[in-house]
Amino acid sequence: DWNLSRSRYWGIPLPLWSTEDGKERVCIGSVAELRSEADKAVAAGVMAAETAEAFFAELDLHKPGVDELVLVSPSGQPMRRESDLIDVWFDSGSMPFAQWHYPFENQEEFQAAFPADFISEGVDQTRGWFFTLHAISVMLEDSPAFKNVLSTGLLLDKDGRKMSKRYGNVIDPFEAISAYGADANRWYMMGNSQPWENLRFDLKGVQEVQRKFFGTLFNTYNFFALYANIADFHYPESPIPLAERTEIDQWITSVRHSLIRQVEAHLDDYEPTRAVRLIDTFVQEQLSNWYVRLSRRRFWDGDAAAFQTLYECLETVALLMSPVAPFFADKLYRDLKQTDQSVHWADFPAWDEGAIDPRAEGRMDLAQRVTSLILSIRRKEKLKVRQPLAKALVAILDPDLRQELSRVQALISSEVNVKEIEYITEDNTILVKKIKPNFRVLGPKAGPQIKEISAKLRNFSQDDIRNLETKGRVNLELSDGNYVIELADVEILSEDIPGWSVASDSGYTVALDITLTEDLQQEGIAREFINRIQNLRKSNDYELTDRIVIRISTHPDWDAAIRAYGTYIQSETLGDQLELVAEDSIPNGEDIEINGISGKIWLDRV
Repeated sequence: DWNLSRSRYWGIPLPLWSTEDGKERVCIGSVAELRSEADKAVAAGVMAAETAEAFFAELDLHKPGVDELVLVSPSGQPMRRESDLIDVWFDSGSMPFAQWHYPFENQEEFQAAFPADFISEGVDQTRGWFFTLHAISVMLEDSPAFKNVLSTGLLLDKDGRKMSKRYGNVIDPFEAISAYGADANRWYMMGNSQPWENLRFDLKGVQEVQRKFFGTLFNTYNFFALYANIADFHYPESPIPLAERTEIDQWITSVRHSLIRQVEAHLDDYEPTRAVRLIDTFVQEQLSNWYVRLSRRRFWDGDAAAFQTLYECLETVALLMSPVAPFFADKLYRDLKQTDQSVHWADFPAWDEGAIDPRAEGRMDLAQRVTSLILSIRRKEKLKVRQPLAKALVAILDPDLRQELSRVQALISSEVNVKEIEYITEDNTILVKKIKPNFRVLGPKAGPQIKEISAKLRNFSQDDIRNLETKGRVNLELSDGNYVIELADVEILSEDIPGWSVASDSGYTVALDITLTEDLQQEGIAREFINRIQNLRKSNDYELTDRIVIRISTHPDWDAAIRAYGTYIQSETLGDQLELVAEDSIPNGEDIEINGISGKIWLDRV
């Protein structure tokens, strides 16, 4: 249990020389003092001059070299060094002083850097480095060695077992880095669990991070670069003011500045996992899956505000991710800004309170909720998003919420491919709702009253249900007193109506008109052809600006749609000419299938 010295062949010596009887002892405090004591020993004849000269010529203070020196005591007795070493962690613990050669020089530099702001090491260093740093600092400076410590947990296998050759579950870090990159491994480890917790390491998780986060970010930058080069975009010295940009530009800018603020706060609080997860969500869900996807046409049209907004988002991501993914961030930053300057020389981004708009973020959150509900109905009814629908009804009782939603209505319509969105007010007779107890929540709370509460809920009118949805709680008069029912205590469902399909979630209800008129069906067919033609353009390695000739094999089930929407198909695919021809006239055409019907498409560059 002795925590100071160790018996080893090589290492840092205890600087103690003693006589054989142990009655006289000297502790050496510097090389200069050791040299002075050696000179005395040579003069007293207890050590050969050649021995001292050879030692100081090499000046290796480690054992066993230093043990060649024999010093002399005040009484003239030879003194030899104590054979033990000092524990290596005391050597490491002297780092704050040794790095400055303090106290012999650099006093100002030392005082400016001591104590350290932050230190991080494994939990096993609690009795090692962490302790010796403090022990030495307290002895010398009456001060702790550091202000903050982040003690990391242990690395376990995916099943939570310690990695061991005996179990055959050891992962070679160099193989993991070679396969997936250092940044993907680091991002996975930092984002998977808090650093101070034990980490279950699974290479499938690293692969998923590489594909989902880094792959998404890579594709987002490539999308930007592709259209920016076509539009000859360069980020201007005076960008378009935020107030003059679109609703979705203002939203993503607000989210971006909120992200900077949150990431900065988490990193300042030594919460890197929360910071990494926020960046991850921003890139995958908000930037790629929402902003870029809903703004694609603007990039095709060369919209300067869209390019500037996406550029700012990518620059911010590069800066925020750089402490965790330094290589990818540096590549992204240099390519984006067309510079040789590293991201690691740039300042950490600053957030602007004036750019953060909670109402804009709330509007877009509402738009995403409504969009999700409509898309869930499409999945239930097996209606592709490419198939246009006539109308969606959104039940919003709050007039302020209706006003907010109307500002993002065009985005919703575009995303869900619905021609018209209408709002249902409290006096509607279209949506009929039902209410029933949420027994999992209400049962434990209500106990024996649950039977009477269920009966009361069965008698709720549409007005009663709307009142509960609006206020969040209502009072029920029971035989033994009053009971307050909250929204979480019940389930509110909407009944489907003929020709419509209904979905509800978290207090929001939408109804989708699923009736397909002939015109809607024809437009849906046209959109399917646009999709096939765009895929063929890509597989044929056509440039984005290439004009094409299109020939489609004739078929009675789609000829009318192509004639009605031919101009639309050409405008979406850069087609200079579109013809319906006999299938045997395009033998080299590509086989296609539209709504279960087979045919051919032939493309050629103009």
